[in-house]
Amino acid sequence: METAKDVLTALARRHAFGDLEALITQGTLVPAVHAKAVAALCAFGQRVLDLDAEDFGMPEAAGEVPQDLLDRARASRMPQEPRERPRGALASLRPAYRLLLEVIAIRWHRRDMAALVAAVHIAGEYLPMLAWEPVLGHAGDPALIGASVEGEGSRFGVPVEPGSARMCDHTRPERSACDRTLRVSKEPPSGWRNYLDRQHSQVASALGDCAARCRTPCTVMTRLDDLVRADLTERCKLAADFTEGALVKLRHAAPVGHGFGVPSPEEVQRAWARARRSLSHQPLGKAALAGADGDAYPLPGLPALFSAIAADDLRPDTLLHDVTKRITSTLA
Repeated sequence: METAKDVLTALARRHAFGDLEALITQGTLVPAVHAKAVAALCAFGQRVLDLDAEDFGMPEAAGEVPQDLLDRARASRMPQEPRERPRGALASLRPAYRLLLEVIAIRWHRRDMAALVAAVHIAGEYLPMLAWEPVLGHAGDPALIGASVEGEGSRFGVPVEPGSARMCDHTRPERSACDRTLRVSKEPPSGWRNYLDRQHSQVASALGDCAARCRTPCTVMTRLDDLVRADLTERCKLAADFTEGALVKLRHAAPVGHGFGVPSPEEVQRAWARARRSLSHQPLGKAALAGADGDAYPLPGLPALFSAIAADDLRPDTLLHDVTKRITSTLA
């Protein structure tokens, strides 16, 4: 590399947005007329790469990030107030999963295995909600979910007396989260954010249990058409097996889990190979992963697996790649 621009361009292409922003804001490597715009793009890109979803589309330098990039990021944003519009990831999780696939691939190429495992873990937590989205018509939006889970014969969020003949298989935390999701849209913003931080993923898990594991189904499931119910159950079982598989379990050996080790790329590959073998025991998983050996994605078959669970075609997004292109074109 012969010039400062070469160094900056290389950092941008490695999606090293934080390092690039630091060099630009602390030095004179970029003309002042361009430095503000590049720094804003870097701050935006780093937030997206870090999956800092509450701040997606909210750049410090308003007006410096192109509107099309902001809109794409906001599609994966969790609303921070009960009546905030647009609804982002509560309207649909599909943009968020496309972004997760892009982030996982970038983390692989940067050899950031701890961050990769954290992204995989996030994906696993919300997979049941992704499976339910075609049935609900949204991604578990608390303002809308009541119509699909309340009513006569439902035990969703309802206390169940010990010894009842029709026990609910939800855990106590899941039942508490289900109860709160039915009323949290009327809480103040602080309560809403507390729910998103602590309980929304529990609702996703509870819905997954309703479809895949409940021994005494209530009207949350029995109200569904038989074909819809069978399809949902198959997709939720696949989601549960992924979440309990070897790849997601790597989190517990990483700094984001309970230990201080970081898995190597080889360990990640081995864990995914074990998970693939296990997931292929299900007909839906076998079909989804049939072409994995020819997949160029760093974790071959992962996009196809998420697509099967979502009942939609989920391919890695290009949002961060497009941020890099905007940065390099500005530097040029």
